[in-house]
Amino acid sequence: MAGSEHPSSTGNKFELLVQSVTDYAIYMLDLQGRVTSWNAGARRFKGYEPDEIIGEHFSRFYTAEERAKEIPRIALETAEREGRFEAEGWRVRKDGTTFWANVVIDPVRDNAGNLIGYAKVTRDLTERRAAEQELRASEERFRMLVQSVTDYAIYLLDPDGRVSSWNAGAERFKGYTADEIMGEHFSRFYTDEDRAAEIPRIALETAASEGRFETEGWRLRKDGSRFWASVIIDSIRNDDGELIGFAKVTRDLTEKRGIEEQLRQSQKMEAVGQLTGGLAHDFNNLLTGIGGSLEMMQVRMAQGRTGDFDRYLLAAQGAVKRAAALTHRLLAFSRRQPLDPRPTNINRLINDLQDLIQRTVGPSVRVEVVGAGGLWPTLVDPNQLENAILNLSINARDAMPDGGRLTIETANKWLDERTARQQDLPVGQYVSICVSDTGTGMAPDIVAKAFEPFFTTKPLGQGTGLGLSMIYGFARQSGGQVRIYSEVGQGTTMCIYLPRHDEEAVSEDEANSSMSSEPVGDGEVVLLIDDEPTIRMLAGEVLTEAGYAVIEAPDGPTGLRILESNARIDLLITDVGLPGGMNGRQVADAARVSRPDLKVLFITGYAENAVVGGGRLEKGMFLLSKPFQVELLPSRVQEIIRR
Repeated sequence: MAGSEHPSSTGNKFELLVQSVTDYAIYMLDLQGRVTSWNAGARRFKGYEPDEIIGEHFSRFYTAEERAKEIPRIALETAEREGRFEAEGWRVRKDGTTFWANVVIDPVRDNAGNLIGYAKVTRDLTERRAAEQELRASEERFRMLVQSVTDYAIYLLDPDGRVSSWNAGAERFKGYTADEIMGEHFSRFYTDEDRAAEIPRIALETAASEGRFETEGWRLRKDGSRFWASVIIDSIRNDDGELIGFAKVTRDLTEKRGIEEQLRQSQKMEAVGQLTGGLAHDFNNLLTGIGGSLEMMQVRMAQGRTGDFDRYLLAAQGAVKRAAALTHRLLAFSRRQPLDPRPTNINRLINDLQDLIQRTVGPSVRVEVVGAGGLWPTLVDPNQLENAILNLSINARDAMPDGGRLTIETANKWLDERTARQQDLPVGQYVSICVSDTGTGMAPDIVAKAFEPFFTTKPLGQGTGLGLSMIYGFARQSGGQVRIYSEVGQGTTMCIYLPRHDEEAVSEDEANSSMSSEPVGDGEVVLLIDDEPTIRMLAGEVLTEAGYAVIEAPDGPTGLRILESNARIDLLITDVGLPGGMNGRQVADAARVSRPDLKVLFITGYAENAVVGGGRLEKGMFLLSKPFQVELLPSRVQEIIRR
C-alpha cells in the first residue's frame, strides 16, 4: 500500500535508535536472564563488547553481596509478577570497579501475552549520588554546627509559627529543652504587651511578604524573666516558591544594652557638666539684670527721680522672659514642660507664622508653604508647636549657608500596623508637619544622635544642643513623634506627627470675641493655692482689683479643707508643686469628687506627666505656665469662668 511501511523496516529503525544511545545501557534478556542484545551505552557503562557478553547471565553485573542475596533472581520474578522492577544500587564493570546505577527491568510479552524475555535499562548515577551525599554531609555538618552554637538561639518554625528545631543556644537563652518546646508556638517568648499588639503575627507576615523581619525588644525566658533580644526571622521556600517555614535567630543583647545605656548616661552627664557652667553664667547674668534694675529703682525712688523707672522695668522684664525661655527649653527635652493643648488648625497656625519665618531665615532662603486641603485638627499646645516649627526653620536656614528653599508641608496620614511600628506610634490617624531644606544634609551617624540632649554640630557658643531634643520631647508628650529623613548633599526633611483630634479648632480671634476689652469679675469666688507668698500676694491683688473675691491657701491640705466646705468656689487656681503631702493635681481630683463641675487653672513651671495626665488635661482643667504676666491673669480667669 502506498505510504505504508514494512514492520521489519520499523523494527530496524528502532534497533538503530537503541544501539546509538550512549547515556543509557539498554539491552535484552531471555527468560533465564542471559543477555541477548547490547547497545553502545551498555558497552560504555559496563566495559564489555557485545561478543564478550551476549549469552552471559546478567547477574555478573551485580556485586558478590547481592548475588549471595539472590537479588538478580528476585528482580526478574518481581518484573514478571508486577510488570516492573526498579531499584538503585552498586553495579560492577568488566574491570571490577563499581558504579551507582538506577535499574529498570520490564517484562517483554508476545501478542498472545506469553513472556518471551526482559528489557533492561541502566543509568549511571555515580556523580549524582556523590553530589547528594556531599549535600547530606554538608547539611549534617551545618546541623551539628547549629546545634553546638550557644551564643545564638537558632531554630526553625513551621508556616504556622510552631517550633520545629531547637539548638543549644536557644535552650541557654530561653530555658526550654527541645522536648519542652518542640511543637509549641513561638509567641510564648513574647511579652504580654507584644502579644496584645499581635507582634508575633506581624513578624511572620512581614518575613513571609518581604523575606525578612528584624527587630529588637524584650523577650521572655521559661522562668518569666526578660532579656533584650536582637531577632531575625527569614522565610524558607522550596524550589516552587512555596513557603515551608521560617528560620529564627535570636541574640541576647541584655548586657550589651546595659553597657550602652551606661555609656549614654555617662555621655549625658558629661554634657550636662560641660553645660552647667554656661547655664549658671546665663542665669547669674539674668538675676543680676533683675536685681540690679530693682536696686536702681529703689535708689532712684530715694532720690525722687522716677523718670528712669520705665527703663529699669523693661530691663528686668526682658531678663525674666529670657530666663523663662531657657527653662522651657530645658523642660521640653525632658518631657516635663507643662502643656496647654487646644484643638488647633495647623494650616492656620503656619500661615500666621509664615511672615515671621521668612524674616527669621532671611532673603537668601525662599519659604514655601504647602497646606493640605481638609487638614484634620489636632490637640496640641499651639505656642509650643510654633516654637518647634520656628526652631526647625532656623536649623534649615543654618544648613543652607548659601541660601536655598525651605518648604513647610502639612498632610493627613493614616498609619497602618506596619507603618505605625516603623514610626513607633499607635495605629491611627495623624497630622504631619514636615520642614524640608535643600541644604547640606546629615550623615547617618549624625541623624542617629540628633535628638540626644546637648548634642550639636554647631560651634561652641552657637548652640546648646537643646533645640531638637526639645522638639522631640514636645512631640512625644503630645502623643506624637518626630522623624528625620536626610541625605548628605541633598537636604533634610524633619517631620512632626501629631494625633488627629475630633473637635474642630477655634481661632484665637473667635475665642476672644466674647471677651470684654476690660475683663471685670462679678463677685465670682476664686480659691488661690500657692506656697509662694509673693505669688499669692500679686495674683490675689490683681484679681481683687478686677472684681473677684479671692480666698488664699498656702498648701494642698488647707485648700482641700476649704473645697470640702460649703463655701462658694467658682474657680480653683493652684500650683502643681505644693507642700503638705498633696500636689495641685491631687487637690483638684479630690475636690471634683464633691464638686464635679469645678473648673481648675493650674499655674506651674514644671509638670510631671502623672500630674498633668500624660501631657493632657481633663475637661474643665486649664494651665498657665510660670512665669506669666500677672496683669493678664484676670482675662484668663474670665475666659475660663465664662466657658
